[in-house]
Amino acid sequence: MAAPSPQELQELNAALDNCRLCLDAGYEITPGAIYDHPHSSDVMLIGQAPGVTEVEARRPFNAGSGRRLFTWLEQAGWEESEFRATNVMTAVTKCYPGKARNGKGDRLPSRAEQRLCRPYLLREFALYRPRLIIPVGGLAIKLFFPPSLKLNQIIGTAAYFPPSDEPVSFDLGKAKHFEAFDPSLPGGGRWLVPLPHPSGASLWPNKPANKALIDRAAAILGDIRRAWEL
Repeated sequence: MAAPSPQELQELNAALDNCRLCLDAGYEITPGAIYDHPHSSDVMLIGQAPGVTEVEARRPFNAGSGRRLFTWLEQAGWEESEFRATNVMTAVTKCYPGKARNGKGDRLPSRAEQRLCRPYLLREFALYRPRLIIPVGGLAIKLFFPPSLKLNQIIGTAAYFPPSDEPVSFDLGKAKHFEAFDPSLPGGGRWLVPLPHPSGASLWPNKPANKALIDRAAAILGDIRRAWEL
């Protein structure tokens, strides 16, 4: 299990807590990074950005989005309290971006904000070296998958990256792609299993065909969790 040193973790958390890069660049964010950084973890879940209830509760995926997300993770065998206590929960951008101008949901962080926050995500990868990565929602999924792919082409699939010394090595051209867990693959590699955004405002997960894809993703996650003891 990957484990940052106490000093490394303290320095990362302090840098996140004190970051004002987006605010100083003129973006109307609510400063205060939201994340869960356990002392060690083999699993990293990456969301889009915290919402207003996450700011209030000071934890990722709070309220309705969290309830839906953990319904899926419970299908894979993770209880919410266990998952929160033992796994990294982070996001593409760490601070609440505010409401969308049209009043429907939260504002999507701009590409510039994503670039400003990206070094923190890369630092998380380097410190934890996760064996399983779960990108949640379109913005996180696009860190790895081409934007031309539709969600129903991605959810229910998994990518396996062979063992590598690189802390971040996610060239999908070098990955093997599956619709089920393959137990013959070396445990030193990394799995990438995407999930859709769990916001109640999203109707995508409600469609029967899409629900079947989510169920397949949960089954893959469950097989990886059991086989790799995550």
